[in-house]
Amino acid sequence: MQISTRTRLSAALLLTTGLALTACSSGDDTGAETTPDAMTSTAPTPSATPDDMATEGGDMMASGLVGPGCADYAATVPDGAGSIEGMSTDPVATAASNNPLLTTLTAAVSGQLNPDVNLVDTLNGGEFTVFAPVDEAFAKIDPATIESLKTDAATLSSILTYHVVEGRLSPDQIAGEHTTVQGGTVDVTGSGDMLKVNDANVVCGGVQTANATVYLIDGVLMPTM
Repeated sequence: MQISTRTRLSAALLLTTGLALTACSSGDDTGAETTPDAMTSTAPTPSATPDDMATEGGDMMASGLVGPGCADYAATVPDGAGSIEGMSTDPVATAASNNPLLTTLTAAVSGQLNPDVNLVDTLNGGEFTVFAPVDEAFAKIDPATIESLKTDAATLSSILTYHVVEGRLSPDQIAGEHTTVQGGTVDVTGSGDMLKVNDANVVCGGVQTANATVYLIDGVLMPTM
């Protein structure tokens, strides 16, 4: 589904809600066999440690990233489709589904939490800024609330679209008040590694996907309207 304006996205959301919405490197350390002659002529090259590889990967992709958790993210998911580099090749909902830090969010937007709420095509079909709560953020919510969202499609849709802003906002553009697809506003304050979205902290932001800029956050944002 291709969309380019908040009006069309909001209309798609209203339609799906009203009609019962249908809806994470391993380097092959292939060291050449060392012959006796080679051992006497050259010093062996030390193998890269996991820390070295994580640092290298983080340095390679760090440009444009903000947040105190970016290094931990790069170390936890150093390669593959859910890594910082890997996410850049897929549209946002698909990229999130490959990220082991975003399993709960993925379930919520793809119909796994509530079969009446599936926003995958919508999220993959435009240009967005997405505030993506990590799994630990959802773990802070009362389990009874999560349970209620399994049958309350309207509230779940409202919460999810409150985390989405039209257009791609880079870290140097993100501070300020932004209108969300849900219709309410979010307030991004601070700068650099000290960004907050409402009361949630940005863990790692400026992560690029094929169609969105993603800010991993440590809290679930609740709409005020």
